[in-house]
Amino acid sequence: MEQFMDRVRAYADALGIHPSTVVQRAARIGGAKWAKWEAGEGSPTLRTADRILKYMEDNPPRADEGKAA
Repeated sequence: MEQFMDRVRAYADALGIHPSTVVQRAARIGGAKWAKWEAGEGSPTLRTADRILKYMEDNPPRADEGKAA
């Protein structure tokens, strides 16, 4: 689980967004889920984790993303 969370955090950081935004965009679930996962109050289903990982794979950060203009 921690490896998955680290991957989402790194992806979000590369885009300059919050991990909860990645969850919202990728899995179409509320960003509050991320907070629960962070707090250890739950975890994503395998299907949800796969959707998020696929989204991140299909939408890699561009070199200019996450940087202030």
